[in-house]
Amino acid sequence: MKVLFVSSGKNGKPGQVVISQGESLKEAGIEVDYLLSGPGISGYLSAVPAVRRAWKSGRYDLVHAHYSLSAFVASLAGRFPLVVSLMGSDVHMSPVVRGLSRVFYRLRWNTTVVKSQKMKDKLGLQAAEVIPNGVDIRLFRPADRADARAHIGYAPARKMVLFGSSAERREKNPALAEKAMELLGDPKADLIFLSGIPHDEVPSYLNAADLLLLTSKWEGSPNVVKEAMACNCPVVSTDVGDVRWLAGGAEGCFISSHEPENVAENIRAALSLKGRSTGRERIISLGLDSGSVAKKLREVYERVIA
Repeated sequence: MKVLFVSSGKNGKPGQVVISQGESLKEAGIEVDYLLSGPGISGYLSAVPAVRRAWKSGRYDLVHAHYSLSAFVASLAGRFPLVVSLMGSDVHMSPVVRGLSRVFYRLRWNTTVVKSQKMKDKLGLQAAEVIPNGVDIRLFRPADRADARAHIGYAPARKMVLFGSSAERREKNPALAEKAMELLGDPKADLIFLSGIPHDEVPSYLNAADLLLLTSKWEGSPNVVKEAMACNCPVVSTDVGDVRWLAGGAEGCFISSHEPENVAENIRAALSLKGRSTGRERIISLGLDSGSVAKKLREVYERVIA
């Protein structure tokens, strides 16, 4: 089977989420090529004929578009089997974009995949399939914390509260994290932003951290939470996307309101843990390792082209 991935990207390559999914599908025996669409209106419009040319010359079995705008591009490029994955950000696009998504969902997209039940309900796509992105549990795995701290150059006696994004992404609500840390009032605790770190170095930061902190205003199915859980890193997160379901009964996973006092309280509880979390066991039990998710997507593809 051969699949063309269509997505937006930066610096000439797709986002890490799209790449990770594509690589897991390759390991499952599916050939995957990538085609970038956007940025900007001219970028998306110019991608329409590019997808059409790729489909005609590439001998693909289907196209898998990621994010709503790239899905529009693929929808306009011709008649071929089309799977669309909508991400958390698609829920918060303009009413016009959300309306177009519902039209294409009914008339053009063979199968629509969303990342959480909340997304499915909010977008009103009742026939959509809920398939969260998977996590590479070979890359994201528990490691000795002292060794991880030595690797990244972080002091053994300090307390690392690792924020799961950069400080520039306002939807991640870094102001809430900073306020909670202020209320925590622990002079030994540092708020470290996960920004500009190569993907294969992120496990070292998660294993070095005392906890992962996510204070987002909204999410779909946040990959960094799954990656932290796969490393048995404790998690403190606002109740967004599917985080409550992900956490389940796992020890060391705390769900907060958007009140800074409650976030600070849960940070304090996570810092007081005697050990790490049981998140990895939970991720595996949910079938959210990348290999299991690739199998689910392969089943979707096979149904679409049958």
